[in-house]
Formats: sequence, C-alpha cells, structure tokens
Amino acid sequence: MTLTSSLRSVAPLYLAGFTTAFGAHGVASVLGAESDDIGLSLIRLGLVLALYDVAEVVLKPVFGALSDRIGPKPVIVGGLAAFTAASLIALVSPSALVLGLARLGQGAAASAFSPASSAAVARLAGRERLGRSFGRYGAWKSLGYVLGPLLGVGLAHLWGIQSLYAALGLLSAAAAVWVLICVPALPVVPRPRYTLADLVRQTTERGFLVPTLLLATTTAILGVAVGFLPLLAVRLGLHPLAGAAAVALLALTSTLVQPVVGRLRDEERVTTRAGGVLGLWGAAVALVLLALFPHALTLFAAAAVIGLTVGTVTPLAFAHLAAATPEERMGRTMGNAELGRELGDAGGPLLVGVVATATTLPVALAVLAAAGLGAGALSGAALRAPGGPGGPGGSGEPGPPDRPADPPGVRPAP
Repeated sequence: MTLTSSLRSVAPLYLAGFTTAFGAHGVASVLGAESDDIGLSLIRLGLVLALYDVAEVVLKPVFGALSDRIGPKPVIVGGLAAFTAASLIALVSPSALVLGLARLGQGAAASAFSPASSAAVARLAGRERLGRSFGRYGAWKSLGYVLGPLLGVGLAHLWGIQSLYAALGLLSAAAAVWVLICVPALPVVPRPRYTLADLVRQTTERGFLVPTLLLATTTAILGVAVGFLPLLAVRLGLHPLAGAAAVALLALTSTLVQPVVGRLRDEERVTTRAGGVLGLWGAAVALVLLALFPHALTLFAAAAVIGLTVGTVTPLAFAHLAAATPEERMGRTMGNAELGRELGDAGGPLLVGVVATATTLPVALAVLAAAGLGAGALSGAALRAPGGPGGPGGSGEPGPPDRPADPPGVRPAP
C-alpha cells in the first residue's frame, strides 16, 4: 500500500472526529444563543445540552466493545448514518422536545463512531505512526471544537436553526459514504474468553489507568476553561467576545500542537511520561496565575497554555493506550478511555462550581490546579523513566503488545 493510499484509508476517520466535535459544540452554542426563541428555559437548556454527554457516558464502552466483535468499520458507518438520521429529526420542527430528541440521538450515534474511529486509527496506523495518526485525528477534532460554534451560530443567523442540523446531516452522511468506500474492512481478531476478573485487571493495569487518568484530568481542565474563561472575561470588564476569543485561542493552539507532538512521539523525542507531567503542571501553573492575578493578559496566556496541555497530552495518551492494547480489545479500551474523558469533562466544571459556590472562584481554580499537579505527579511516578524498572525493556513506555500482526493489505498510515 502506497503512502497516498494509506492517507486515503485514514482521512475519512479524521472527518468522523471533526463531525462529532462540530455536532457537540456547534449545536450547544446555537441552542444557548436561540434558547429564548425556541422556548428553552435555563433548566431545560441545561438538560438538553447534557443529553449528548449522558448518552456518551453510557454507550461509548458498549459500542467500543461491539467494534471488537464485528469490526470497527460497520460501527463507524452505522454510527454516522444514525447521526444523520438524528440530525434530520430536527428538521421536523425546532421545538424543545424535537431538539432534545435530536440531541440525544446525536450523542448516542457519536458514542458509536467515536471510539470505533479511535480503534480504527490505532489499527491502521501501525506502531511506528501512532503518534502522528492520533495527533492528526485529535487536531481535526479540535478544529471541530473551534469551527463548530462559529459555523453553527453563522448558519442559524443566516438561515435559521434548522440549517445547522441540515448541514450536520449532510456532513455525517458524506463521512459515512467516505468511510464505506475508502476505509478497509479490518478483520475481527479472535478474542480469548475474558472472565470478570480479567476485565477488572485489564482496566486497572498501568498501561490503561495512567493514560486514562491523564486524559480525564486534561479534559477536566479543558471543560473548566471552556465554561469559565468567558465568565472571567466578563468579570474583568472585557468585551463579551473576549471570552470566546480566549476559548478559540485554546482550541486553535491544541489543533496546531497535536500533530507536532504526535510526530515527536513517533521519533522518540518525547514520552508519555514527560509530556503528561509537563503538560498538566503547565496547566496547573496557568490556573494558579489566573486565580492570583486575574487580568486580560493572564486570561489569554492561560488559554494558550491549557491549549498546549491538551495538544500535548491527548495524542501521547491515546498513542500510549493503543501501543499497550492487544488488537482484539482495542475498541473496548478506546471506549473506556473515552468514558474517562467524559467523566473528566463533567467532573471538572462540577468541582469548580461547587468549590466556587462554597468559597470563591480563585480558590476553586487553585483546587483544580492542585488536582492537575497531583495527577501529573502520579503519572510521572507510574510511568518510570527509560532505563528504570517496571516497563518493557526497562521503560515506562509500552513495549510491543502480545497481538497479531497487521492484517494483510493494511499498512501504516502517514
């Protein structure tokens, strides 16, 4: 398989990642902006927005395991088709009930194709290009987070809220057709029979638990930044667009950094241990500075540093998981790791909100910074430096897992 054909086989998965990010943040921004016009009270708005994440928390591990049983390609195509159908529901009538059903359906569909896409990226990449492939996959998802609110609000302003759902339906349908045509049908790898004790052991292994902790903590900080940077901007007396600009800077930084970090990882110039520790500690310092010295300068500096953290930790952690996981349970591992991210996304803002209510927002940010420092230190201790005990070959980085060779016709993607 040539370099060009390898890129063609994995590029549709990048579009699938963009689709779920665009759908999550684009719809959320529009629903918030149009809540009064469509009859959504604040509590109803919160419930409708939460339906996407609730569906993902419940279903991602299920669909991840299903992709191991039947192969990732049918799960990806089916999930994208379901996302199209859920988006088209909103064309019936933009009422609160219909939009809630559409939101729930989109979340359930994304729960299918998101972990299956991650598993397919891992299997198509090959061990030598895991970092590059997950860096590009993560960059396209970050691009969806950046463009989703902008495109969503723009479409709704020009042609109404239903135009956003029509665009999402067309995008997901195009992605489904592209995956169907260009992504190879990865064969199902025979799996041994797992007992409950085996499942518990696998989800508590260092090769799974530590990178998942990194992902969950990073996503918790990201969730707080997306929700609270605009609030801080308003409290500082800045223009309301300043908060949105800070979030856009965060997402853009993450988009640009992820492919670079992935390439450095593949070239063995950065490790999960070093990148995870430095990334979380950098974000913790940024949060502390923002808490102690609230200013427009620290607001944008913190956004950039947190974007750097997300862009560093995400491809390293996912590549680490893929390298440490046998192919026969790649989907389940990715689904469980995505579950960890979703819990962090919900838990971070909840923690900051509770602590800020009991004390102040600066204290809450300091508590989150302490959690980041703790997770970084724990990861640094669990993923020992090369040459130390505990990892394959004396390294905390995963060695070659006990899994079959790449299936015939599948070569490393660029």
